[in-house]
Amino acid sequence: MRIDYIVGTRPNFVKMAPVVARLRDRLPGAQHSLVHTGQHYDPEMSRVFFEDLGGLPEPDHMLEVGSGSHSEQTARVMERLEALVGEERPDLMIVPGDVNSTLAASLVAAKELIPLAHVESGLRSFDRSMPEEINRMVTDQLSDHLFLHSDEAVENLRAEGISGERMHFVGNTMIDTLVALEDRFRSLEAAAARGLEPGSYLLVTLHRPALVDGPLLAAAMERLAALAERMPVLFPAHPRTLKAIGSPPDWVIEPIGYLEFLSLEADAAAVLTDSGGIQEETTYLGVPCFTLRDNTERPVTTRAGTNTLLGLDPARIAEIPDLLGAGAASHGPPEKWDGKAAERIAEIVAALPPFRG
Repeated sequence: MRIDYIVGTRPNFVKMAPVVARLRDRLPGAQHSLVHTGQHYDPEMSRVFFEDLGGLPEPDHMLEVGSGSHSEQTARVMERLEALVGEERPDLMIVPGDVNSTLAASLVAAKELIPLAHVESGLRSFDRSMPEEINRMVTDQLSDHLFLHSDEAVENLRAEGISGERMHFVGNTMIDTLVALEDRFRSLEAAAARGLEPGSYLLVTLHRPALVDGPLLAAAMERLAALAERMPVLFPAHPRTLKAIGSPPDWVIEPIGYLEFLSLEADAAAVLTDSGGIQEETTYLGVPCFTLRDNTERPVTTRAGTNTLLGLDPARIAEIPDLLGAGAASHGPPEKWDGKAAERIAEIVAALPPFRG
């Protein structure tokens, strides 16, 4: 019995770490193979990330596909993964999220007739100009087992003709990781270590090409500079974002570890982001989040009262203090965002015919 877990980016590891751990516990007699495609890979950032997560095994296979266009990355993952899957012939492949590696692995599984499970299934932004939306839709169509993290996913999948027996509403595995690390990141008191008063500052993370690869980044930086005169701002920037900024102000810093970021996030007055995962983390933590995008594939976060869509409009950054003053209330974490999603996945997988003892 063999399970292959396919990951390509750091957020994939956050989603998959509890799944790998629970399935190893539940199926100790099975072979568990972690495959890192290398879609995003920086040796130092990856080392710190593995240390912060703790307990996540080093990958069994590194495909080292590197960067490139969407089509180039997808093709390289398919070519290298197909050879590996042909050798190992897993009984199940599990993919998370919506990155190019997820799409590529799904296509390989379908062509090799390997059963496929998708973690974080059914999310939709209804914006096909986003590459992630295409990746989600195709992966869900090809998957045999769809693990849903929010209730609106059921309606989304039904609208695309996917039958209910393939769906399993299990909850959010990213929140499993956050719950497991909560004592560690809260004890860090990272805000105080950086001279910031908890509850006083805006934490920023922006990385999507729509913002970083064009004129909107300069506009966002201008608005953030003005905001920094009203409240403290801290912007841990991805290397690609740092390069695009050029000469960063002192409130823009180098990338930081996952635990330190969670500690800063938990103590922030608010977070400004274009990240899907951070919309979820802030919802669990009850921290106001302002999303610099026109849409979100995670409307559960806006319903929870923590997430406000600003649109792809940097001018609206100036509104954040007033919006904070209005005091939007959090309604608490969504259903099944309780740290037990991976346990539910492990229970379902263990009952599948190849693994049922």
